[in-house]
Amino acid sequence: MNLLLDTHVLLWWLSDDPQLGDSARKAISDPENIVYVSVVSLWEIAIKRGLGKLTLPDDFDEALAVQGFRELPLKGGHVRFNRVLPWLHRDPFDRMLIAQAQAEQLTLVTKDEDIRGYSVSLLKSV
Repeated sequence: MNLLLDTHVLLWWLSDDPQLGDSARKAISDPENIVYVSVVSLWEIAIKRGLGKLTLPDDFDEALAVQGFRELPLKGGHVRFNRVLPWLHRDPFDRMLIAQAQAEQLTLVTKDEDIRGYSVSLLKSV
């Protein structure tokens, strides 16, 4: 299975947060699965950190690097998928993650119930 981590799932994984459910933990740690982290999530994290809405450990970049996750760049095709998404969800970061998951045929790991209205493969993170 090819997974795309929602931003909160990435942060929960890196901090070993108990909010991350067992099925999500198992899927992320399964060596048979390919796990992607979108640059969209990294951008969201940087913005929230810059606004003082998120605190990260000093070794965040190193902790992320050792995970072996693949970085998913933002491509023009992803933007085109985003343009045709219905407006069920207003968060621009989540909308782009949905578009990326659709375009790349990835399973989005998230707790966000609002995403259920989209035609995208989901794995609940809680």
